[in-house]
Amino acid sequence: MSAIDSFKGQHTILVTGGAGYIGSHAVLALLDAGWKVAVIDNLVTGFRWAVPEGVAFFQGDIADGGLLAKIIAEQKVGAILHFAGSVVVPESVSDPLKYYSNNTVKSRALIESAITGGVRHFIFSSTAATYGTPDSDGPIAETDPQVPINPYGTSKLMTEWMLRDCAAAHDFNYCALRYFNVAGADPQARTGQSTAGATHLIKVAVEAALGKRDNVGVFGTDFDTPDGTGVRDYIHVSDLAHAHVLALEALIEEPARSHMLNCGYGHGYSVLEVLDAVDRVTNRQIERVLQGRRAGDPASLTADNRAIRARFGWTPQHDDLDTIVSHALAWERQLSERAR
Repeated sequence: MSAIDSFKGQHTILVTGGAGYIGSHAVLALLDAGWKVAVIDNLVTGFRWAVPEGVAFFQGDIADGGLLAKIIAEQKVGAILHFAGSVVVPESVSDPLKYYSNNTVKSRALIESAITGGVRHFIFSSTAATYGTPDSDGPIAETDPQVPINPYGTSKLMTEWMLRDCAAAHDFNYCALRYFNVAGADPQARTGQSTAGATHLIKVAVEAALGKRDNVGVFGTDFDTPDGTGVRDYIHVSDLAHAHVLALEALIEEPARSHMLNCGYGHGYSVLEVLDAVDRVTNRQIERVLQGRRAGDPASLTADNRAIRARFGWTPQHDDLDTIVSHALAWERQLSERAR
C-alpha cells in the first residue's frame, strides 16, 4: 500500500474556511479524490449550504484552541488545508488590524493547534500579493523578492514565515500556494463565488451581464499593455483546488520537504479582454465606466508556474478564458434562481 493510500485510510483532512469560495471547491476536489473531509468555518462570509452532505461541519473560529483540539482528536485529522481569512485588499489598507488578526494571529493559533495535535501536514492559501509590485512586467517566479505593498499581502507573508520556522523546529511540513487571480466556478455548478459585493472582475462582470450591476469600472486605461488596461493571470478555481490535492499528496510522500509555489497559468488577460469575453459568452454588451488607476496597481501580474508543473505534475484543465466566464455565469444564474 502506498503512503498516500495508507494515510487516506487513517486520517481526515480538515479544511478551514471550507464553506467559502475557494475552500468549498477544495472540499469537492478532496471528496472527488476519495479523501475523508471535515470543515470548520465561522460562516461570516461562508455558506452552510456550500458544505456537501456527509462532510463533518463545525461552526467556529480557527483560533479556538479547545474546539480545534476536539476536532483534531475526534476526526483523526492528519492534514489541514487553511483557507479561512480576510481577502479584500482595499479593506486591509483601511482596517489593517482586522487583517493581522484574522490572517496572522489566528493562523498562528491554528498552526499551534496543528502541531500540538500531531498534525504533520499543512497547506496554506497564500497569495501573489506577497510579491508586492514587481520590478518588471514579466512572469513572477517564486525566487522574486516578496515586498508586499498592503496589509493583506503582509499578513499572508507573515504566515508563510511562521510555517517555515515551524517546519524547521517540528515534525511538520507545509505547502504555501501563492494564488494569482482566482475565477470561475465548479464545472458541475456545485459551488461558486457567492459573496455579496465581491470585487473579483469576472464575478463583477457576470453580475453586470445579468443586470445585477449597472456597469463595470475599468481602473486605468494608460498602462503599458497592448490595450492600456491592467493584465492579470486568471486561474480557474477548480484547477486551483486540484493543485491543493496534489500538494497534499506531495507532503505525505516527502514528509521532510516543504513547498512555496505559484498558482497561475503563466499568461494574462487585460481588463478589456475579460469584458469582451463576458460579452461574447452572454451575447450582450456590458457598460464600461473608464476611471483612473488605483494606487499600487501594477500594469501586469502573471505567474511563472514552471515550478508547480515540474514538482507536482500539475496540468490545468480549464485554461480558457471563455470557459472560466461560462462557468462563472452558470453559477451566477443558479444563485439568481436560489434567491427567488
